[in-house]
Amino acid sequence: MKKPTPIDKEIKLDPKRYIVSETDAKGKITYCNDYFMEVSGYSEKELIGKPHSIVRHPDMPKVVFKLLWETISKGKNINAVVKNLAKDGRYYWIFTEFESRKNQDTGEIIGYHADRKSISPHVLEIIADLYAKLLEIEKKDGVEASEKYLVEFLKERGDDIEFANIMEEIHRFY
Repeated sequence: MKKPTPIDKEIKLDPKRYIVSETDAKGKITYCNDYFMEVSGYSEKELIGKPHSIVRHPDMPKVVFKLLWETISKGKNINAVVKNLAKDGRYYWIFTEFESRKNQDTGEIIGYHADRKSISPHVLEIIADLYAKLLEIEKKDGVEASEKYLVEFLKERGDDIEFANIMEEIHRFY
């Protein structure tokens, strides 16, 4: 399936509704709720079995997903702000809570669950600027340089923290 061409038009989310999805351990979609389909513009048939990256917007820095996967693959939960790309090229910003799903007998990670909701415009301004800077660094110097910048960004604000807490820290500083 060809990725849509992004257009500069935002989809406004209903603050009372959640976008929900589940994936297998490799990130392929195994469940999506009706609101996910409504907002993304994809049908259930188009989503199930596809990599969750089907909705990844090119404005998202790779370092965010690198650190996200490093965290959830260890079985740790994480919160992140993500800009997604709908089928028609529009975008939507979401605050996402990622949780690992484990086999009850073995403890092995068998997939991931994510609940997403709208995010406040104030936080979006900060995140959008930070992500634009990270993306600029990635294009010029690579993901490692982008990660170094992100760590320094947080240290300058007084914390040396794990990525799992980045969004909470950004909310705290602003």
